[in-house]
Amino acid sequence: MTPDTLVALEGVTCTYGKGPAAIRDVDLRIEAGRFTGLVGPSGSGKTTVLRVVLDAIRPSSGTVFRAPDLRVAYVPQIETVNWDFPVTVSEVVLMARTSARLLPWPSRAERRQVDEVLERLGLPGLGSRHIRELSGGQQQRVFLARALLARPQLLLLDEPTSGVDVRTRHEVLHLLSDLNASGIAILLTTHDLNGIAAHLPHLVCLNGEVLAAGHPADVITPDVLQRTYGAPLDVLVHGGMRVVVDPHGAVQVIE
Repeated sequence: MTPDTLVALEGVTCTYGKGPAAIRDVDLRIEAGRFTGLVGPSGSGKTTVLRVVLDAIRPSSGTVFRAPDLRVAYVPQIETVNWDFPVTVSEVVLMARTSARLLPWPSRAERRQVDEVLERLGLPGLGSRHIRELSGGQQQRVFLARALLARPQLLLLDEPTSGVDVRTRHEVLHLLSDLNASGIAILLTTHDLNGIAAHLPHLVCLNGEVLAAGHPADVITPDVLQRTYGAPLDVLVHGGMRVVVDPHGAVQVIE
C-alpha cells in the first residue's frame, strides 16, 4: 500500500447466501483525492462494491485494506428516501452525529456546523424547511451536507443523479468536482455514461468482475462496453468528449 491509499480491494469475492457471486476477484484501489466512477448494468455488483468499501459487508474471500482511522461518508439514492417522514433539513444533516450523547438536542456548536455546511452547499437559510419542500437538486445537496458534517476523507455515492433532470445532474456533477478539488476522494456509481461517466477523471467498468479501469478515453470503447453491457454500442467523439450511441445512432443512456 502507498501512503495515499485509502482503501484497496484485492481479489475480493462476495456472495449472498447460496447464490452466485455478486462480485468476483475484484481489485480496486482508492487513492487520496481520486474521483472514480463505477459503471455497469443493473446487477453488476456496483452497490456490493460500495458496501465492501463502506465495511457494511465482509467479503467471502480476498483482502480489504483501509487506512487507519479512515473517515468515510455515504450518500444513498434519494429515490429510496421516504419524503413523507416529518423531518427538517437541519434534522437530516444532524443525523450524521454518531457519538454518544447526554442530551438529544444539538449544541450551539453543532447548529453552527450545520449552518456552515448548508452555506457551503448553497442552501443558506433552509435549515427549518421540511425536506419534501425542496427541489430534487436541493434534496441531493442536503444528503451531501449530512455526509460532509463528518468531515470525510472518502465520500461514497450510489447513483447521485438518478431520477433528476439534466440541470440538476449538471449541478450535482459540478458540486462533486468542487468537493473533490477540496481534497475529498469520491467513489460513485452511475448508469449515465454520457452525462456523468464521460466527465470523470477515472472510471471502473464492472460486471461481476472488473473489466476495465482508467481514463474515460481508455474505458469508454466499443469493446469494453460490449463486454460490460452485453450489447453492441458505438462511441463517437464530439467536442472532445466521448458519446455512447446505439448502432442506430440514438444517444444511449445505460440503465
